[in-house]
Amino acid sequence: MIKLTARQEQILNLIRDAIENTGFPPTRAEIATELGFRSANAAEEHLQALARKGAIEISPGTSRGIRLRDMGGAGSSRSGAQLSLPHPALMQLNLPLVGRVAAGSPILAQEHIETTYNVDKSLFSAIPDFLLKVRGMSMRDAGILDGDLLAVKKIDSARNGQIVVARLGDDVTVKRYKKTGSLIELLPENPDFQPIRVDLEHDDFALEGLAVGLMRSWH
Repeated sequence: MIKLTARQEQILNLIRDAIENTGFPPTRAEIATELGFRSANAAEEHLQALARKGAIEISPGTSRGIRLRDMGGAGSSRSGAQLSLPHPALMQLNLPLVGRVAAGSPILAQEHIETTYNVDKSLFSAIPDFLLKVRGMSMRDAGILDGDLLAVKKIDSARNGQIVVARLGDDVTVKRYKKTGSLIELLPENPDFQPIRVDLEHDDFALEGLAVGLMRSWH
């Protein structure tokens, strides 16, 4: 068992709770705000210490590139967001993988399904209905990269700040959700991309699902 300081345990629990509640780890700034640090640099120092002890893995260059590692303790991997594909012995769910989505057809239409994966349901903060292959880098700073498999639970409503799969006209996109009145903003996690603004009174918009985890095949 790896021995952590009280502060390191606190940060590790914060990361776990964020993944469990939103499917994704917090940013350094969010950790600093939550724990009262003066700057994100203080959070970074604690994260580096956790990485040296093997409690987490850090992906450089992304604000949410934090992965929990199984340290052998109870509850040490309550959510599997951003973990690689599991060992076959743990597989329990059979999830369709949705590739490119044709305009105007349901996201789970048979022609969209490229294959299926058997995965352990304990990998996710909620049981997903399907996997979506991520296209592009608009959510890079949330640790969601081109080619990743996003675990998605079908929903018809979302809370502000959650990462959703949304349909706007003929396009399906992954973004962070923000609603104010009849205006919805779909926010990227990459400064190279602009927010998408949706007017519910005029635009053809639908929520396809909520991101509840991320899978990446490591080669």
